[in-house]
Amino acid sequence: MEPRESWAALAAGGIAGVFVDLILFPLDTVKTRLQSPQGFRKAGGFRGIYAGVPSTAVGSFPNAAAFFITYENVKSVLHRDSTSYLTPVTHMVAASFGEVVACLIRVPSEVVKQRAQVSPSAGTFRILSHTLYHEGIQGLYRGYKSTVLREIPFSLVQFPLWEFLKDLWSWKQGHVVDSWQSAVCGAFAGGFAAAVTTPLDVAKTRIMLAKAGSTTASGNVLAALGGIWRTQGLPGLFAGVVPRMAAISLGGFIFLGTYEKTRQLLL
Repeated sequence: MEPRESWAALAAGGIAGVFVDLILFPLDTVKTRLQSPQGFRKAGGFRGIYAGVPSTAVGSFPNAAAFFITYENVKSVLHRDSTSYLTPVTHMVAASFGEVVACLIRVPSEVVKQRAQVSPSAGTFRILSHTLYHEGIQGLYRGYKSTVLREIPFSLVQFPLWEFLKDLWSWKQGHVVDSWQSAVCGAFAGGFAAAVTTPLDVAKTRIMLAKAGSTTASGNVLAALGGIWRTQGLPGLFAGVVPRMAAISLGGFIFLGTYEKTRQLLL
């Protein structure tokens, strides 16, 4: 992958990430409050719907940029020796590497954001200071494993499906898809991936919001899922699925469409 292509992937991914995260932030807040252990109303209901947005504003660009520059570089390396039937595997591996790298930036931002979302009266900086004072740096990385375990299956579904839909549409019309068509493919792929990975998202939210020292705070995803199943059953595992699907479908449309358009303009 040439340096110019790497810079284009970094800039396009960062710009697309900021667009999506800020535009769809209210839906993300509703989803987090539906998934929180105290319930939607006690977590703030529809009050302070932009609580935690500074954390997202700071983390969005580097998070998305880190994902896409890793994704495009790994895809470029693997494509050299891969045949057409291995293309989906290439996209899965590239997306997985991208998520592992991006989560190093995403998780601290996500921890502060989600805690602010369920405590709208507390400011983002106050929550960051409180977390660092009581838990240290490791407190900001609580839920790293659960986030990776959510994001990798999500990407394994979303990105190969996105690439497949783009290839199919390109083949049907006889030329490469436009940026808006890529965005439509991204919306379908993102919505489907969001639905099937919702239980992992609920577990991740519970781990990040759990009290320090509690069993859930230890980060055991299976234990968190088991606890949710025992207390709330299937509805608990799929808490927030509608706003999650809506946010990620719209996000897929805006994010992947903006990414493609920005990348085309930069190359």
